[in-house]
Amino acid sequence: MLLGSLLLGVSAVDTMAEEDTEKSAEGAVIGKIVLVKNDVFDITDERENKSFYRFINKLHIITKDKVIERQLLLKPGDKYSARLAEESARILRSRRYLFDAKVEAINNHDGAVDLRVTTKDVWTLKPGFSASRAGGENRIGIDLEEVNLFGRGQKIRIAKDEDVDRTSRTFDFRDPHIGDNLVTAALTISDNSDGHTNFASLIRPFYALDTRWSAGAAAFDDDHRTAFYSLGEQEAEYQHERQLHSLFGGWSAGLENGWVRRYRAGVVFDDNQFTMVETGNLPALLPEDRRLIYPFVELELLEDQFETTSNKEQIGRTEDFYMGERLTASLGYASEDFDADRSAVLYSSSYSRGFGSLETKALLTSIWASGRLEDGKSRNAIVRLNTRYYFHQSNKRMFTATMDVTYGHALDLDNMVQLGGETGLRGYPLAYQSGDSKALFSVEQRYFWKWYPFRLFRVGGAIFADVGRVWGENPVGEANQGWLRDVGFGFRFSSPRVGFRRMIHLDIAFPLDGDASLDEVQIILESKSSF
Repeated sequence: MLLGSLLLGVSAVDTMAEEDTEKSAEGAVIGKIVLVKNDVFDITDERENKSFYRFINKLHIITKDKVIERQLLLKPGDKYSARLAEESARILRSRRYLFDAKVEAINNHDGAVDLRVTTKDVWTLKPGFSASRAGGENRIGIDLEEVNLFGRGQKIRIAKDEDVDRTSRTFDFRDPHIGDNLVTAALTISDNSDGHTNFASLIRPFYALDTRWSAGAAAFDDDHRTAFYSLGEQEAEYQHERQLHSLFGGWSAGLENGWVRRYRAGVVFDDNQFTMVETGNLPALLPEDRRLIYPFVELELLEDQFETTSNKEQIGRTEDFYMGERLTASLGYASEDFDADRSAVLYSSSYSRGFGSLETKALLTSIWASGRLEDGKSRNAIVRLNTRYYFHQSNKRMFTATMDVTYGHALDLDNMVQLGGETGLRGYPLAYQSGDSKALFSVEQRYFWKWYPFRLFRVGGAIFADVGRVWGENPVGEANQGWLRDVGFGFRFSSPRVGFRRMIHLDIAFPLDGDASLDEVQIILESKSSF
């Protein structure tokens, strides 16, 4: 007991000392930047000082100094700011090639401080085979992916994927920080069994709260087959060819009194053509062609309020949640004078905010709305409300409740609302119900276990229940099944050693409603970005 008290006392003193250093360092000139880069395994820990772990470290190329330094919002000669240090750490933690990051002031003396940046690398080469099952359908893939190419933070992926809709062969490249301004370049080329997908972009984003300008261009060219579903079965189909290109610029006065105001303007070319599938085996059901060319303006208001926590949507990983108010509003105008096929006002808006604290109880809310006005009538209008409640019971247990409601009006035929195993109703097949509106309610008791097999995987568990339904007519005409319920349990597997931030879900779900063709048990094996 005495030793435990002494250790707790030392820990408290260390924490207080760190806080005092941060306070006294505010405004001091930064001398040098000290990088503390930790490899995949910590061989100073006897549990990880094994031949296999040392071999992995030897093969791994650790992130280059300049890659880390160019993402810092503080440089030698700048005045130290705890806020900028925290924001720099958030930027670094968002990178897939880093497990964690911390930025802090050290060696406070004579009005100057040094900046210590502590990072932990992860294994970033993913070769091999993957398989998943959701909504009663299987997906398999063979791929080679590297998200920290030669330690430069670049991603390259060569893959072959096969699911119920198509077989795809894909080349993907991403560089999230070209130069000192964190310009992002992206290129995707995909040859599919039902068409192709090509994408290219060059964007200088608002990468920090105080970033003053943004600009970019993107080009998307896609051709694929899409199916309409009824009770999880394909009933009709169409071929969708889309060209979506955009050019934009943005301006901001930066962070003022805890708020950021950003303005964007640009132009969008969005051409959608729908035809019959050449080798189709199903009846054709074709949406109406759309050709929209329009300039737009956008406003974003953003409050500087974040919370850092752990064991919420990840296992054993530092997580950054946005808790402030955020509002976006965009307005565009398409006209036949701009070579569009109709005159329309296009609008979109969103609002989000967090309440409470994730260390006790918190509620995260968001609402989106978008649509078009054509000849004074509303078209393709969608309003979506999402809320997520977190009740922190302990470091090992947490309860969550989620509400996701979507209301649609005069939707485009290619934009119908779907509900099934792939959209959160875990006991039911893929796209089990379709309509123009839906509601889904889920509760989940989560468990974060200390079990750490081979120092490679973190393990968690969940007990869940889902309730949902759709409203409106399905274009292929199956009967609405009303409210649908399921219950189940599952396991979560996450590795702090790899840079793919995907959590393996193994869920066993039991549908309580629906038609007689349903299996009594649904087994879902898939990877997701969160718990």
